[in-house]
Amino acid sequence: MHSTPRFLQGVFPFEGKGLDRPASLGPELSYVVPDGSSAQAVYFRGGNAAAELICAVLVRDGRPMRYFPIGAKGDVHVSLRVVEDLPAGTVVELWLAAPAGTSGTVIVDLGLVEV
Repeated sequence: MHSTPRFLQGVFPFEGKGLDRPASLGPELSYVVPDGSSAQAVYFRGGNAAAELICAVLVRDGRPMRYFPIGAKGDVHVSLRVVEDLPAGTVVELWLAAPAGTSGTVIVDLGLVEV
């Protein structure tokens, strides 16, 4: 079976709307599992340049799937041990939640494997 790595990554400015109000960081952080394939998210890395805790949210078809809190001026690396198969047509996105009024920059790297 052949697998292909896929990545959602980049450096993004943000303006927080509340830790309970995650929002998209942009279309660059969206992936649709192609027809005839399935995928799995296998790791997340993130860095937060802001002076407040933020949270990256892995979203599946518009609903939160995983939360990755990132401390103030901190970073995180999470190897996902529990993974779900994402069937063809599934939309995966990375969103961000931050305290209202908090602005900063986040660096994200989500690794997926497509089979």
